[in-house]
Amino acid sequence: MHAMIHRISNTILRQYYRGNRHSFTKLSSASASVSSNLCFGDYDYLKRSLLNASFLQEYRYQYSRSFSSESGNLDKSDNNDDNDDILNSPREKMPFDVLIVGGGPSGLAASIRLKQLCQETNVDLSVCVIEKGSEIGSHILSGNVFDAKAISELLPSIDWKSELLEQQSSHATPVTSDEFLFLTENKSYRIPHMILPKQLHNDGNYVISLGQLCRYLGTKAEEMGVEIYPGFAASEVLYNVEKTAVKGVATRDMGIDKSGKPKDTFERGVELHARQTIFAEGARGSCSEELMKVFGLRAGRSEQTYGLGIKEVWEIPPEKVKAGFVQHTLGYPLQKTWNDKTFGGTFLYHQEPNLVHAGLVIGLDYENPYINPYKEFQRWKEHPDIRTHLEGGTCISYGARVLNEGGLNAIPKLTFQGGCLVGCSAGFLNSVKIKGSHTAIKSGQLAAEAVFETVLKDGHRSVADMEEDGKGQDDAIITEAVTFEEKIKSSWIYSELYEVRNTHEAFARWGFLPGLFYTGLAAHITKGKEPWTLKHTTRDADTTQEANNFEPIHYKPPDGVITFDLLTNLQRSGTYHEDDQVCHLKVKQELHHIPETVSMQKYAAPEQRFCPAGVYEYISENESEQPKLVINAQNCVHCKCCSIKMPGEYIHWTVPEGGGGPNYQVM
Repeated sequence: MHAMIHRISNTILRQYYRGNRHSFTKLSSASASVSSNLCFGDYDYLKRSLLNASFLQEYRYQYSRSFSSESGNLDKSDNNDDNDDILNSPREKMPFDVLIVGGGPSGLAASIRLKQLCQETNVDLSVCVIEKGSEIGSHILSGNVFDAKAISELLPSIDWKSELLEQQSSHATPVTSDEFLFLTENKSYRIPHMILPKQLHNDGNYVISLGQLCRYLGTKAEEMGVEIYPGFAASEVLYNVEKTAVKGVATRDMGIDKSGKPKDTFERGVELHARQTIFAEGARGSCSEELMKVFGLRAGRSEQTYGLGIKEVWEIPPEKVKAGFVQHTLGYPLQKTWNDKTFGGTFLYHQEPNLVHAGLVIGLDYENPYINPYKEFQRWKEHPDIRTHLEGGTCISYGARVLNEGGLNAIPKLTFQGGCLVGCSAGFLNSVKIKGSHTAIKSGQLAAEAVFETVLKDGHRSVADMEEDGKGQDDAIITEAVTFEEKIKSSWIYSELYEVRNTHEAFARWGFLPGLFYTGLAAHITKGKEPWTLKHTTRDADTTQEANNFEPIHYKPPDGVITFDLLTNLQRSGTYHEDDQVCHLKVKQELHHIPETVSMQKYAAPEQRFCPAGVYEYISENESEQPKLVINAQNCVHCKCCSIKMPGEYIHWTVPEGGGGPNYQVM
């Protein structure tokens, strides 16, 4: 018990030491509720002490010089055996009934629904959410025109829109105008609303910041008794001895330098054990991807395909605001011919009081290695029908994130012994509707219901009840929440995705115009009931063609007013990583030859262009020397694009120290 308090205390103080004061405040609040549940003592003193400014200043000084761990002070030594002993020392263990990895919309919805079920049945299950970002919402990026169907089901008696404004000062702006344009380089043509698929209609939807909505949901979850810990990055899935079931995750060690040696600030990760673990990491989550391989969850499914979303948020003069205005476009700059296979489009939304959300989504199955998604986005903003919305304004935020586009055919098996996949970890995004938040929230609700049934069935008791009997979480039987798949198939998620199950593959196979025709056919007539399934079989990394088949693309230099260079924009993401840590972007050992002899030579080093954060570059010290790959991991915005589009998928994306990465506020 005291070890857990020690861990929580050190986590809080570490957040303060690293400058994450918002997370510090959140964790301080969480520590009091967690501590009070640990034993019968009064731990208000702990919280008061941690919040005492003079105490913090003293600890901050001491923390920078000492090793805070139960193993004792770190003796600075070059002895590798001593370092190995420290790095492999036993980790503390924290047991829960349900652990949720990821504080996005699906994970938070699952936590809320679990606590609702606890209240309805008078059962007390411990529910924990861990989030690798420095605070809830800091790694969340989305368009976002929000379909409120799922949140209305989750919180049926609550005016979430009013509470969002009151608690987060963030508006849910009703859609008032909805247009879809086909762009050429200088002109636009409006597509009549009546011929658009119903799934593209935005009547009754809201323009929101998804990050702010997640902060609101996080507050609701905490009020219901969910324990939420930002700054905890899940780096390892924990299995039973036979590796047939999941028993939790371990968080990444803190304070390891670039060479892999423990620093003075070293702190061992913690093992979080649970009866059921819900993985809600978002698209291309590192733990989720591992689980798919270990348990063969993708067997018989289509290959997943992804898009890269790049976004800016602007503040504009009040007189230019068109509250609730929604615009989507196709054509320029991504599609230039009728059979162009570059999938994607753009969005532009006006949110109260004076914000414009603008972005581009490009399918990562594009062929031309010279395409630079970031510069295509900047080029789009120069179009006269786009520029007019931004002139006179100020860009205040920038970010990027990948999204699943494979649809229903690419969703893996969702459950395994000890856990399940939800939200974009599984791939519930509807690429025709251009939305995934509503399906993520609904999948979290359904997973919670299935997990709740599984944990309590056959007389199984909560971890707290078992501890009273002198037993622990390891004594619990690990089962599979098999009803989750059934619940998904009988929900509106399945019917919505079924209607458009073949549309993305139609674009991939036949190009832009044929893909549009097929989408119209499916959306208006067949509703997904075609007697065939178009399966996607190629990884996005393998669709890139050799550079000698294309001409380099020349982009205009940025003007610094409407368009910006990448590093200037990157500053608006708030991205920060501790410099002296092991690089979290690892070249796979068996693919080490690709950046050395393949990527530059065959594909003109596309990673220098597709990365929206300038992480990868090839540098040579002199003209006679072969350029070598340099990884600027400190720039990483955790979009996961590199793990998808690299030639041969030669990068293994792992989590950096918890709390690192972007710090989005209004995305």
